[in-house]
Amino acid sequence: MVTRKSVEEIAIMRRAGRVVAEMHSASAAILRPGINTGDLDRVCREVIERRGARSNFLGYHGFPAVACISVNEEVVHGIPGRRVLHEGDIVSIDCGAIIEGWHADAAITLPVGEVDGDSLRLIDVTKAALEASITRCIPGRTVGDLGAASMAVVKAAGFDFLREYTGHGIGRALHEDPDVPNYGKRGRGMRLKVGHVLAIEPMVTAGEADVVTLEDDWTVVTTDGSRSAHFEHTIAVTDNGPEILTLP
Repeated sequence: MVTRKSVEEIAIMRRAGRVVAEMHSASAAILRPGINTGDLDRVCREVIERRGARSNFLGYHGFPAVACISVNEEVVHGIPGRRVLHEGDIVSIDCGAIIEGWHADAAITLPVGEVDGDSLRLIDVTKAALEASITRCIPGRTVGDLGAASMAVVKAAGFDFLREYTGHGIGRALHEDPDVPNYGKRGRGMRLKVGHVLAIEPMVTAGEADVVTLEDDWTVVTTDGSRSAHFEHTIAVTDNGPEILTLP
């Protein structure tokens, strides 16, 4: 069932979203060659604790960390730990927060030191795909409109995108209805109304979009070893257009 959130409920989600944005800022501040993925999770934990929030990732179906940290060929759900980051890597940081029972969720992909032009372009295109979907989060548009906009950006750049993993509704739970695919046809799917809140998250690959889950039962990687980027925001549909709840 798709729920619509009140102005007051969205205000609480906005507070949770600011915690998520601070987790990303804190991660970016320490990001450099030589740190490991566990260091990124640690600073995210510190933000959660400092802001009096709760993590919606830690313990979710047994996930052992506050943030999903995915490097290079790892698309999503990477478990942070001892993997050391090197000059030229790209790293996706996906995390969330709960305030008074309301969730927010967002992801960014960042370069580690000097990164090659193809990887930077992959990051830019993935971010642009998210932005294209966000601009269509207005009353009367459809979920298919969002996916079509994202897909057009990715295909025009010559990249591919994951189909097995999608965005989602969000609110009292981390994952709510509806599913929000990163592909679709204009005019198809659920029609957006004021109060709908969606987590939109294109996952784009430089090579083939075929993926496999590693033996840890979490980390999703490209089968051809190509790099991937991931961006996500939590978006509220309002009378004044889309509001990004996971900005600083």
